[in-house]
Amino acid sequence: MRLVVVAAGLSVPSSTRLLADRLAAAVDGRTPADGRTPVDIRVVELRGLAVEIAHNFTSGFPGRALGEALDAVTEADGLVVVTPVFSASYSGLFKSFFDVLAKDALAGKPVLIAATGGSARHSLVLDHALRPLFSYLRAVIVPTGVYAASEDWGAEGLRERVERAAGELASLMAGTPTAPEPAKKDDSEVVPFAQRLAALRSTK
Repeated sequence: MRLVVVAAGLSVPSSTRLLADRLAAAVDGRTPADGRTPVDIRVVELRGLAVEIAHNFTSGFPGRALGEALDAVTEADGLVVVTPVFSASYSGLFKSFFDVLAKDALAGKPVLIAATGGSARHSLVLDHALRPLFSYLRAVIVPTGVYAASEDWGAEGLRERVERAAGELASLMAGTPTAPEPAKKDDSEVVPFAQRLAALRSTK
């Protein structure tokens, strides 16, 4: 299975790259013990492609490194995409990369969305920005998105979210989507209003 990780962090070291690596390792850890479907992981760091992405907008053609990255994304069996939060949304570099990708490249492809930010208040970026973007690109988005604020590093909750999201992506990549949890049985009895009213009158 070919997993491509797209990381849009700008600094070195980068919390965005750190989260990307953790997610990739968790997906790799879901490889069956028999080793028949090992995960081939490639990381695409957009920081080094920024100039080629800009040139692609003006020339209409990708440079060599950008072309290889776009091909890797197109041919992947699944994606992990991670962006830092800028102005309550994904970064411009992150969006620009997917703007130059062929419009049908992500159709039907499993994608795990993730983001990093300085405050937990930006966690809604997953549902308000990333999920709509990849829905428009017709990707299959795993149910669990992962957001890591500064205070989340080292916290138990982040590790659990990473593992859950990785399991969902690995299942989709293997063609065995995780079954939803069965709905809880509702044992409450529905009583028509007229019957309730009649019961009340009989007690008077």
